[in-house]
Amino acid sequence: MWTEERLNDLLTQPTQALIDDIKKIDGDIMVLGAGGKMGWTLCVLAKNAIKAAGIDKKVIAVSRFSDDFAKNYLTEKGVDIISCDLLNLEQLRALPEVKNIIYMAGRKFGTDGEEWKTWSLNATLPAFVCEKFKDSNMVVFSSGNIYPIVPLASGGCTEEDKVGPIGEYPMSVLARERAFEYAANTYGTKIFMYRLNFAVDLRYGVLYDMANNIMNGTPIRLATPVLNCIWQGSANEYAIRGLLHATCPVNVMNITGPETISIKKAAKMLGEILGKEPIFEGEEGNDAYLNDAGKAMETFGYPSVSANTLIKWQAEWILDGGRGLGKPTHFEERKGSY
Repeated sequence: MWTEERLNDLLTQPTQALIDDIKKIDGDIMVLGAGGKMGWTLCVLAKNAIKAAGIDKKVIAVSRFSDDFAKNYLTEKGVDIISCDLLNLEQLRALPEVKNIIYMAGRKFGTDGEEWKTWSLNATLPAFVCEKFKDSNMVVFSSGNIYPIVPLASGGCTEEDKVGPIGEYPMSVLARERAFEYAANTYGTKIFMYRLNFAVDLRYGVLYDMANNIMNGTPIRLATPVLNCIWQGSANEYAIRGLLHATCPVNVMNITGPETISIKKAAKMLGEILGKEPIFEGEEGNDAYLNDAGKAMETFGYPSVSANTLIKWQAEWILDGGRGLGKPTHFEERKGSY
């Protein structure tokens, strides 16, 4: 039986590799934008790894904390809390100096019609953060959709491929990257650029979206026929361990699972467990947003949960009445409209 407690425990259980690496990270860790979908479990995962390692180190979560659940959960787990609107420069500059920064602040959905809000958070704020924390090691969250859509036969974009953002949200994410590159080249800031492609927490993510469509009888579009995704527990682990791989010049790494997942096949697997036949729309295309995470696999090892297991867990979560966050990924979007 899936429960919130079981899911949170799985998401925040450190591997031995993380426990070993947390001992090597010098100094406390501050997470900017910790109240978002991934941030609060990342903070608790780091805290649990510190406890398991038997060392003394602070994890500081910084956010506006509009969600009381995240704030209460972090407090209960011993994470230090600072309520801060990062766009308020007085509040940003009042934050303590911390040696290690994980930067997760950003805006995606709701961009259309209010593009200026997205650019302010994704492109303007990073310049001030870079100035404030220029002497820190930084892991900076970015997105795999700054790459172009590529043929399926390509195997996915690697870190050496040229970016080609489509739409204002991906463009603003590339602007975020460039701001942090400026810090590296100007101040010597050590940065690990973390290009993520679809983390899966059973309460949201590409698999939740597919399962939800199946249950509601909503067609699943096939124009983008495949995708990459990764268990959020592993995605968060790589972010924390990435602090040891921050360099100047910037170290760029694609973060996603090793599998190229067929949307049609995954939907049929979900439907079989859910007891409902998925409905499909359109013909399968021959290109997609695909990222090659070979560099991450070599650096951190393979994710602790496979794609097939995630599909099974996702269906079970729905059947057990697990809640959704109401934050669709729009994984099928091909024109950059969010």
